Amino acid sequence: MSAPEFHDRSLSLGLARVSEAAAIACAPLIGRGDEKAADQAAVDAMRTQLNKLDIAGVVVIGEGERDEAPMLFIGEEVGTGNGPGVDIALDPLEGTTLTAKDMPNALAVIAMGPRGSMLHAPDVYMDKLAIGPGYRAGVVTLDMSPSERVSALANAKGCSTNDITVCVLERPRHEDVIAEIRATGAAIRLITDGDVAGVMHCAEPAKTGIDMYMGSGGAPEGVLAAAALKCMGGQIFGRLQFRNDDERGRAQKAGITNFDRVYTRDDMVTGDVIFAATGVTDGSLLPGIQREVGFVTAETILMRSKTGSVRRMSYRNPTD
Repeated sequence: MSAPEFHDRSLSLGLARVSEAAAIACAPLIGRGDEKAADQAAVDAMRTQLNKLDIAGVVVIGEGERDEAPMLFIGEEVGTGNGPGVDIALDPLEGTTLTAKDMPNALAVIAMGPRGSMLHAPDVYMDKLAIGPGYRAGVVTLDMSPSERVSALANAKGCSTNDITVCVLERPRHEDVIAEIRATGAAIRLITDGDVAGVMHCAEPAKTGIDMYMGSGGAPEGVLAAAALKCMGGQIFGRLQFRNDDERGRAQKAGITNFDRVYTRDDMVTGDVIFAATGVTDGSLLPGIQREVGFVTAETILMRSKTGSVRRMSYRNPTD
């Protein structure tokens, strides 16, 4: 008997329910200063909802290794087991600090594809570069300097470097990158956390005002961002960065042998995927959870790479 097929259309609404559940669960903790409690609420709700889906799922991008995370750890099996084998990449609360401080762009994020369709990225840093759709392949590369990337994108867009805006994670390690970008005349949107959302901003520049994302952040988040761009369009490049032998060991454990490889979007996500993100706090991509007497409202973006469809959905539910 052959294994069940991955029917992305029939599974997509179920995936939206998963991200919605995580976002709604941590909503009471927005602005309460407790990152761990907010993350745990999102994890618990996401896992419960995932286990209602008729899938034989394996978490390939999750909350960490088994000994670090009691739930939604890498390698954990989720779903009823009565369905297609799928890879799952997730971040129940992308932006725990953003949530705790009630700052913009916290999301609940999840992607799903056929088994073997997503890179098993180790929990190390990744140097990332992303732009939106409509550009030829290779218009920008990781081997270019930050200023060369800005100039190349401005030339491809037919505008001045002064008209380019780059999203960068605000970290001390990026001080030189930021200085070089600013020397071109380009603007910088600094974000404190949440680089999946940062990369997604590139796919809708007219809406977000962001043309490019660059800088280093978590490799697992790079795969999630690649899944989003697989659906929305755009290019992302990533190269793993290692600080010590322990991190190289993690990569080897994940089956990675070429430590210098540059991964493209389609290297990180090789098959068709579905992707859902629900706003937790208000942001450029999605409004956050709205609470009123007797009701809670969540806004979700649901996408399928197979068709390129992008749905924005509002879910209003009575509260107890």
